[in-house]
Amino acid sequence: MRHEVYLDNNATTPVAPEVVEAMAPYWRERFGNPSSLHRKGVEAEQAVRRSRATIARLLGVNESEVIFTSGGTEGDNLAIKGVARALRRRGMHILTTKIEHPAVLESCRDLEAEGFRVTYLDVDAEGMVTPELVEAALTPETILVSIMHVNNELGTILPISEIAECVKRRDPEIVVHVDGVQAIGKTPVDLRGVDLYTISGHKIHAPKGTGALIVREGVRLVPLFSGGGQERGLRSGTENVAGIVGLARALELMYENLEEQLAYFRTLRERFLDGVRQIPGARINSPERSVSTTVNVSFPGIPAEVLLHALEEEGVFASTGAACASRKRRRSHVLEAVRLPPEVIDSSVRFSFSRYTTVEDVEWAVHALHRAVERLTIGPPARR
Repeated sequence: MRHEVYLDNNATTPVAPEVVEAMAPYWRERFGNPSSLHRKGVEAEQAVRRSRATIARLLGVNESEVIFTSGGTEGDNLAIKGVARALRRRGMHILTTKIEHPAVLESCRDLEAEGFRVTYLDVDAEGMVTPELVEAALTPETILVSIMHVNNELGTILPISEIAECVKRRDPEIVVHVDGVQAIGKTPVDLRGVDLYTISGHKIHAPKGTGALIVREGVRLVPLFSGGGQERGLRSGTENVAGIVGLARALELMYENLEEQLAYFRTLRERFLDGVRQIPGARINSPERSVSTTVNVSFPGIPAEVLLHALEEEGVFASTGAACASRKRRRSHVLEAVRLPPEVIDSSVRFSFSRYTTVEDVEWAVHALHRAVERLTIGPPARR
């Protein structure tokens, strides 16, 4: 059997066996609706309550502040549109950055069509925005600041605690939202000063279609859905009990040995980068201050899609950037925002690791990358 190495974990991750085991009873014996009053419903409701308590404990928030969603996109939409529509009488200005996930940027564009004014902050060459830059862009009309914790393409870690502190010092009424989808399990999370925080299950070895939005007490949101009033009335719809149980178990696994896991990721990154630096023409785009699970690298002159297909032939799976935007065949807005040259952007490939990535996987990928780049640089023999 051909050796396969999956290094596209920022797009999605395999579900952990322990997560599947935890979820299984809620597909079969304990399949009740949490809103039902009979025993089956009570079993399901108790599972949701235990999962909520687990997530709250791990993230250092109150149980009532954990709102279950279908994932990162819904969480970002609920946070941004919900706050804007709830607070529009107080102000119509929103602040974000040019490197956010499309779920954030498209939500902001939808709000612009409703009359809101959005400032899209520039970032530096490493994808960084400083608290000072954020503070300077605040106005008396600002009601929401939405800035991601970890960038999904470069891996840049943004200083969310410092940004939140700066915003709250300027005006405690401004709501701070953080897209934390790529941060959980990859860097320490400190939610002091953060009002809303988005997480997604399928990025952390839970199933697709489950996630959560941390909503601090007192934050006003207009819900996206009308219905039965589940999740404090913020997210109507019958709860995905199995998915919620899986999300909580996945977070437990992430936090069991977090420091050891982060050290392991650093080892993988160093081994990978050591190998990449030996490839002629390689350019590393991810900055020093980035999560160790993400490495963005370019090989100018070799189109990224061509390189990806060559790597797949070697059994290595990587990506060109955000999976949700990869089929649109347009240049990465993130790499454009950090002002990389077009030839660098067009040849950029993202490799992302998970807890299941081994040192052997990294070494195999590096060798495959060497072979693919060499082959594509030389090109096919000329025809006579």
